[in-house]
Amino acid sequence: MLRPDKFREECGVVAIFANPEAETLAYLGLHALQHRGQESAGIVTSDGMTLHAHKAMGLVADIFTEEVLSRLRGTLAIGHTRYSTAGDSALLNAQPILVQSNKGMMAIAHNGNLVNAHEIRHRLEAQGSIFQTNSDTEVIVHLIAQSREQTLPEAMADALRRVEGAFSLVMISPDRIFAARDPRGFRPLAMGRIPAQPGDKQETVIFASETTAFDLIGATYERDVKPGELIVVGPEGITSRFYAPSQPQSSCIFEHVYFSRPDSLVFGRPVDLSRDALGRQLAREAPAEADIVVPVPDSGVSAAMGYAAESGLPFRFGLIRNHYVGRTFIEPSQSVRDFGVRLKLNPVRSVLEGRRVVLIDDSIVRGTTSRKIVRMIRSAGAKEVHMRISCPPTISPCFYGVDTPSKKQLIAANKSVEEIREYIGADSLAYLSLEGMKKACGDGEKTTYCTACYTGKYPTDIVDVEEIQPAAVIKQ
Repeated sequence: MLRPDKFREECGVVAIFANPEAETLAYLGLHALQHRGQESAGIVTSDGMTLHAHKAMGLVADIFTEEVLSRLRGTLAIGHTRYSTAGDSALLNAQPILVQSNKGMMAIAHNGNLVNAHEIRHRLEAQGSIFQTNSDTEVIVHLIAQSREQTLPEAMADALRRVEGAFSLVMISPDRIFAARDPRGFRPLAMGRIPAQPGDKQETVIFASETTAFDLIGATYERDVKPGELIVVGPEGITSRFYAPSQPQSSCIFEHVYFSRPDSLVFGRPVDLSRDALGRQLAREAPAEADIVVPVPDSGVSAAMGYAAESGLPFRFGLIRNHYVGRTFIEPSQSVRDFGVRLKLNPVRSVLEGRRVVLIDDSIVRGTTSRKIVRMIRSAGAKEVHMRISCPPTISPCFYGVDTPSKKQLIAANKSVEEIREYIGADSLAYLSLEGMKKACGDGEKTTYCTACYTGKYPTDIVDVEEIQPAAVIKQ
């Protein structure tokens, strides 16, 4: 499988309460969140009495056929789509995780990463707990089951107070849906509604990682689940409580730079607005004498449009992305230079030939892909290639649910900007400043962002960063 030189989000979650087609709405919601995870997906539904589950490796549309969905009929549902991280993908780690416990049947789906999961797991195993997966999410399940609190909502609140790190999660019991975010609000989680239709007893309440899921199923965005908030939706209605004291907000800024879809509202802010502003700020900070602005599709498109608008240079699609690359492919027996990148991107010679190009991308991780793209654009006849990146150099791994390489594999942690420019073969290279990025994403307005991957300053206590791999590796 082609491993892109990109940061990868861990997963997306969705939850549906009180809809006669809950399983179908969960499926459609996951389809809209497919960009957040393409390794496995799962749905758990409730018919009011018991929970039914189906999960598998692969893409949402391939997993959930009409036949599968017909076996998942229910009025409540949660769903999950995820990326694998280091190591092989495995079905046992696919979510939601469904268990029968002393608190009854429940299933949980989680976006994020717990920085104290190893510590808790070792303690629980020493006390006799048996884990079925090597996912940090299962730690939460065990903590709920072991809680001395009598009710499931209280047990969940108790468990969430014991874990640290990033989590936006949804949980289902036979008659309730739960939604919660960590006290720092690292990962997004939005709440929406579908008005009651004729014959329906009540309106449908929906939770999803991004509002683009609401658009597909006709739901209206209401608000974000707040950091440290636990929302329970059940027969008695909607109840909300804060299970932990508020902490300084540290929402992931890379949701706006790269992860989320541009048609989503994330952390209360339109993603496309941020990306356009990132490009405009980049044009102000790092202008280039050039003829055209070309994005690296798809992630660089919105920022490139902003850069073009601010600089006055024409915006052109000089690279065309093949959206239909399968998970497996047959490589030519005779080696083709940069085959992996050419499989996904193809240069448009008529656009690039003889021109000075400003090439816009959202990040440089290892540098290998950027090097191949620059080489490909030159081979198509470009006179000059000026690389511009719509975020600062990434110098540290993420421990909060992003699949990032270790520090020794991050090119910006080991090379200067000039050395990176020389490595990728560009005529010039410039990154957006940290302050410019924060300004473009509205830092301090509605949201305060985590920028640890650019600064190395983490909002929670982290074990010696040089000695351990990113916490995302826990989710193998």
